[in-house]
Amino acid sequence: MDWLTSLAPHWVWLTLGAALAAAEVVLPGFFLIWMAAAAIATGVLAATLGIGVPAQIVVFAIFSVASVYAGRRWFASNPIISDDPNLNNRGARMVGEVVTVVEAIADGSGRVKVGDSVWNARGNDAAKGARVRVTGADGSTLLVEPV
Repeated sequence: MDWLTSLAPHWVWLTLGAALAAAEVVLPGFFLIWMAAAAIATGVLAATLGIGVPAQIVVFAIFSVASVYAGRRWFASNPIISDDPNLNNRGARMVGEVVTVVEAIADGSGRVKVGDSVWNARGNDAAKGARVRVTGADGSTLLVEPV
C-alpha cells in the first residue's frame, strides 16, 4: 500500500480513466466511457494545477455528472436510427411468412414450424400440417391466420 501513496495523484486518475475506458470495451452499455473521460480530465487538471486529493475528488464528481449529462443530451438529440427497425425483434421480422402448423391450433393456440425452430402460435383453429401466415407477434408467440 506504500507504493500507492507514493504515486502522484494525477497518475492514479489517468490510470483509472484508462481502466474505465478498457472496461467500457468489455462490458455492455455505454456509461463507463463518461466516467473514464471524467477521470482523465481530473488527472490532467491535477497534473497542471497541482490541486489536493479532496479537491480532486470533488472535481471528479462534478466532471462525472457533467459528462454523463452531456452524453445523455447528445444522444437524445442524435438518436441512432437503424435501416431495419425490427432488427432485434425476430417475431416482427417473420410477419408475412407462411409457416407450417406442427401442433394443431385448437382453442386459439398451437405450435408452428419456422425454419428449423418451433414457435408458439395463436390464431384461428388449424390442423397439423396446415399452412398459415404470420400476421404479428406477441412476445414469443406468433399471431397467425389461415393462408
